[in-house]
Amino acid sequence: MIKLKLSAIPDDRPVKITVELPATVHRDLVAYAEVLGREAGQTVTDPAKLIAPMLARFMATDRAFTRTRHGMKGR
Repeated sequence: MIKLKLSAIPDDRPVKITVELPATVHRDLVAYAEVLGREAGQTVTDPAKLIAPMLARFMATDRAFTRTRHGMKGR
């Protein structure tokens, strides 16, 4: 079994933003959604819904960001 960094996508109310992705990133996002769908047993109908959990996971695992963020809370 493949160990992806994402698991099932929680249902949450989004804040709408618009971003432009390079075509290669979009293709990879679609491919990731397909693999995630197979592994998690759920259909990801809109690959764009993966962007927020991917960003959240990235920021949560970025040690420098975490240290800086915790340092800013005391200010």
